[in-house]
Amino acid sequence: MECLSLRLALYQHWSLYESICNSSYTSCNFKLWSMHGQKKLQEFLADMGLPLKQVKQKFQLHGHDIRIQTFGVHFSFKNRFLANDVVHAAAALLENTEKDESLGDNFIKALDCLSRYTHIIKLMAIQQTVASCICTNLILSQGPFLYCYLLEGTPDVKLFSKPMALTLLCKYLLKAFVRSTRNKRCKLLPLIIAAPMDVEKGTVIVMGIPPESETSDKKNLFGRAFEKAAESTSSRTFHDHFDTSSIIELKMEARTKFLDALITLLS
Repeated sequence: MECLSLRLALYQHWSLYESICNSSYTSCNFKLWSMHGQKKLQEFLADMGLPLKQVKQKFQLHGHDIRIQTFGVHFSFKNRFLANDVVHAAAALLENTEKDESLGDNFIKALDCLSRYTHIIKLMAIQQTVASCICTNLILSQGPFLYCYLLEGTPDVKLFSKPMALTLLCKYLLKAFVRSTRNKRCKLLPLIIAAPMDVEKGTVIVMGIPPESETSDKKNLFGRAFEKAAESTSSRTFHDHFDTSSIIELKMEARTKFLDALITLLS
């Protein structure tokens, strides 16, 4: 069934307020990691005649400029499920970080995804991590690219050892940084993010995405750059992911020299 939907994640499955706060589109435009952004959101809701108490309840809003074309389905008398809801839910369950769960178990759970709330927890973790990175200035300019490293011990860091979760975080984080920085040059730079992959094996996962700017080239050229940087530094790498165009896994001790090689290659 074709329908119009808001550009808000899972808004039919929690409150409108939580959806606004945890969706990259609204969070980045309002800059909700700041007190000023929170104030702007409350003013926006007031201008629309929506009491804060009401939007914190399970509620649907028919907006205008934040609607997108999508598809939905009804199962019996249950809630309507939208296509983007299913994507969030299935991705969260497929990348479940519980050690006692097999890939097959995760797949079966993903089929029944919207009866659970793993996807909501994942979105909240991403939003909180983005806010933390922005507020603590964890995004650094390394010349030809921006760089962010999630330290071991960071809340929910285990979640971001998975490629899809790290991709969502990376895109959300770059969009938020572009909205918050006054440095015009940084708005034209790609972002590389690294996070602990497997503590026991001592590996990190590294991902790169193209710049957020609409005028920049959206092609992701990090795949080849990652390969060359790894070769030039004799870094031990692992290729256990479907998407090898922008993701690489390497030993923790190789991270610094790998980044130095990337800076040299891309400068």
